[in-house]
Amino acid sequence: MSAKLLKTLCSCQTSEPRRDKLIIYEILVRLFGNQNLTNTIHGTIEQNGVGKMNDINDLALKELKRFGYTHVWYCGLLEHATITDYTVYGIRKDNPYIVKGLAGSPYAIKDYYDIDPDIAVDIPNRMSEFEKLIQRTHAHGLQVIMDFIPNHVAREYGSDVRPEEDLGINDDRTKSFSPTNDFYYIENEDFQMHNVEHIPPCID
Repeated sequence: MSAKLLKTLCSCQTSEPRRDKLIIYEILVRLFGNQNLTNTIHGTIEQNGVGKMNDINDLALKELKRFGYTHVWYCGLLEHATITDYTVYGIRKDNPYIVKGLAGSPYAIKDYYDIDPDIAVDIPNRMSEFEKLIQRTHAHGLQVIMDFIPNHVAREYGSDVRPEEDLGINDDRTKSFSPTNDFYYIENEDFQMHNVEHIPPCID
């Protein structure tokens, strides 16, 4: 091997990560940092645990930056449908028959203007925890990506932060479709569930 080629190989191995392209690291926040290994099927948040925004600390962000990542994509930040009861915090319960599992899907958005309470340590101050997460991320030279998910909401969407802007509040429900409606409707027919035996019991 020539000295010139060896020098080139060594240079490649010790060079800094490339800065001319985006390198994105995706984090499902409710999984990141959760060290509970119980993994009970249909388990509650108390049984199986959940990751928190605060788990994404300075050490984690420093290491992501060291690995050469440029952006962190935080998945599951917005409040979504869940079976966990947060009514004590002014968050209304979801119907268990139309929620995916107990934790719910992070893409079944219940409030575009709020942060999911599952991933907060101090639930009443969850927005502050979110803002501090963004500040920590930027402080380590990383950019933030988060899901917006337009036109894809939970069946029982309802904003606690801005109820006056709830989807569907001004819909004409006598029409199956209207360009001014937020939702489609099946006229003169109530919603009915079929084959619900597989759904775990509701948590009262």
